[in-house]
Amino acid sequence: MRVDLGLWEPGESWHFQPEAALPAAQLVLYFASPQALAAGGWLEALRRLCPAARLLGCSTGGEIVAGEVHDGTVVAAAIRFDRARFEIATVAVGDCADSTEAGRRLGESLPAAGLRLAFVLSDGIRVNGSELVRGLRGALPAGTVLTGGLAGDGSDFKATCVGLDADPVEGGIVILGLYGDCLSVAHGSFGGWDSFGLERVVTRAERNILYELDGEPALDLYRRYLGAEARNLPGAALLFPLKIRSPHDVQTDLVRTVVGIDEAGKAMIFAGDIPSGATAQLMRGNFTHLIDAAGDAARQAVGTGTASLAILVSCIGRKLLLGQRVWEEVDSVTHVLGPDCRTIGFYSYGEIGPHRLTQSCELHNQTMTITVISET
Repeated sequence: MRVDLGLWEPGESWHFQPEAALPAAQLVLYFASPQALAAGGWLEALRRLCPAARLLGCSTGGEIVAGEVHDGTVVAAAIRFDRARFEIATVAVGDCADSTEAGRRLGESLPAAGLRLAFVLSDGIRVNGSELVRGLRGALPAGTVLTGGLAGDGSDFKATCVGLDADPVEGGIVILGLYGDCLSVAHGSFGGWDSFGLERVVTRAERNILYELDGEPALDLYRRYLGAEARNLPGAALLFPLKIRSPHDVQTDLVRTVVGIDEAGKAMIFAGDIPSGATAQLMRGNFTHLIDAAGDAARQAVGTGTASLAILVSCIGRKLLLGQRVWEEVDSVTHVLGPDCRTIGFYSYGEIGPHRLTQSCELHNQTMTITVISET
């Protein structure tokens, strides 16, 4: 397995290191800022460098490559496998009745025999991430590792894009299936956020829309906690995610982040489902805890093999809170993974991966979620 990491900046050409996989790359993963998508030119240049490769990626809230965090760029990993093979499938949200059906169709599109990893990139606004994961879980063969993330748009929440062999577009979902006994796949996911305030009960919710907590309009509650920052909703709510515990699974906590608000309904729109009857509690970040949690995710995901690629999917809320210290969470990861592991990733509107306690795949928010791929 050979991996070259590349960086493109507006007005510049692509810069790849070490150029061992080019131009024989079979697969290119890329993550592109909204500014780069608007500038254009990078995709055509990437195709010239990797003429035989399938190109798939998404928009971001920030880009990660070679242990560094960037904004306004495109990052890429050009991959040439020695023995492993891959399949790719895609659907458009408008072609499906709902996100569960989209997940089911994607999962069924991948051949089952020998499937080791399913990595999915999805529109981050038009898709209910919980339902997408539910559909995928029901369609993929038992034992398949499922990871991925929801595309980002900084803190704007206006439009997110996913692309396969063409310019990224809104409403797309792409799944990459990796096959072969030679593949080693590992994963990890940690948050590090601290709970505060009262535990409340979700008294009214529909799928990913939260209307009431303890009978009080959810939007009013968030505005009271945010104070003057409430004028910056929904972006300001990224700093105060919600921990939920389903009444049907009291041992598994999930974190949900806001992706929009409904002024008329006084409701909050989240990236994943909020079950009625669930216990909910607000959370806030501590720099040290968030950075340490990224290292914990890496320790959980340390892979095996002589060469490996780590795909890092972190949350835009973590990036906004950490600010200029955001590089520290990525540094924490690369320190654990070591110098031989190449890293690429992005800041997302949701992370997809197995829960560290149950090992059942879930939609996460506000975590650092890592997938490590090696050929042995």
